[in-house]
Amino acid sequence: MEQKKRKGLPIFERFAFGCGDAGCNIIYTAMTGFLLLYYTDYAGVNAGAVGIIMLVSRVFDGVSDLIMGNIVDRTHSRFGKARPWILRMCIPFALAGILLFSVPASWASNAKLVYVFITYNLVSTVIYTAINVPYSSLNALMTQDPYERSVLSIFRNLLATAGSLFINTFTLRFVEFFGDNAAAWSKTFGVFGLIAVILFLINFAGCKERVKPAVKDGEEKTVPVKEGFVSLLKNKYWIIVTVMLALIFVSMALYGGATVYFAKTVLGDKNLVAPIGNAVYIAQIVTMFIVAFFVKKMGKRNVMIAGCVLNIIGFGLMLLTDNYVLIIACSVLRGVASACMGATMWAMVSDTIDYGEWKTGNRTEGLVNSACSFGYKIGNGLGSAILGGIISMGGYVDSAAVQSAGAVFSVKLAFAIIPIVIYVVIIILLKGYKLDQEFDGIIEDLKKRAEA
Repeated sequence: MEQKKRKGLPIFERFAFGCGDAGCNIIYTAMTGFLLLYYTDYAGVNAGAVGIIMLVSRVFDGVSDLIMGNIVDRTHSRFGKARPWILRMCIPFALAGILLFSVPASWASNAKLVYVFITYNLVSTVIYTAINVPYSSLNALMTQDPYERSVLSIFRNLLATAGSLFINTFTLRFVEFFGDNAAAWSKTFGVFGLIAVILFLINFAGCKERVKPAVKDGEEKTVPVKEGFVSLLKNKYWIIVTVMLALIFVSMALYGGATVYFAKTVLGDKNLVAPIGNAVYIAQIVTMFIVAFFVKKMGKRNVMIAGCVLNIIGFGLMLLTDNYVLIIACSVLRGVASACMGATMWAMVSDTIDYGEWKTGNRTEGLVNSACSFGYKIGNGLGSAILGGIISMGGYVDSAAVQSAGAVFSVKLAFAIIPIVIYVVIIILLKGYKLDQEFDGIIEDLKKRAEA
């Protein structure tokens, strides 16, 4: 349990926490928004084959997530359980990003696919997992106050959005500056990698781990792997949140990857991807400054549901128009929705850790977050695979001056229709989530156990 009662974490510590996800998003946003475009239009790799690679890779990714979660739970150092890994992995993270966007242009098609498989798994399965699972565990280790966790999630989402905004705005500009060829992508991510290292160092230096298990002094134990998994399966709220995260990231992978195709195919200019994406990010950032009020009044679950409803409206309106101004207006609405969801989803994960400890007696921040990471990576991989399949089956041809009706519909399907269905499912799923009302009583009971 938390050893000292706090009114709130320092502003700089909240900012430092958010810097971690800003660093992660340099690679994540690139993978969801630009990697498929790089593979198809610059590296000459088939979109359908890439989609299959991304989906198959999630099997390895899931195993690595669970391994890393157990490593975090067993880490004991003067820096804590999670922070040491952020320090150790920040430079490998930057180098891996460069390799991801360095497919040898002169290689044969099969050789390129092998390179894509190896580097994609190096980044997603090994490097990203080794830094993101510890980072995701940090929220629950910094504080046990539910509102403060929401504030940390807001800072996380705010800085992550700023990172996404930066990547969305400057990636294609940097690529053009460095020559608008395959090699330009490697140089671009050399610059971005350096920025990521700086952000991770701020995260490591500025955060503190405070929360301990609810046991008497000297009685803390290491939870066996099998027992930890059994505890997860008894945690109904963890199951709900993990499925929710997987669905959210399926949607994000779909519309994130389809945005550039939407700009090219429907609006006729791939450079419009920046203003469309930026409208989302700017609205999200602005909303982040006020969303804490609504979280405090309405609870995390209800704010999450509100975000789903706003996304349904925004995407629904997009299906009815190809007018640029209206598309931007809908993007602003989606930005507000994203703020609602981003401010709550990671705090909900942290709350399930306390519920799991109360329910089973086992506190496993690393395992809970790694299993959630597995869920949302499966979602991201599935979304990317679906996107690649839809674009390929729709008949999209990069060199075509005008795309077929099937290609245009496939882009709209990935960009809006499937995400709408996903958000309806999430709303139905959250009807069984009651932890907001139960949380205060759970924390009080954990305190009594520690004092007994």
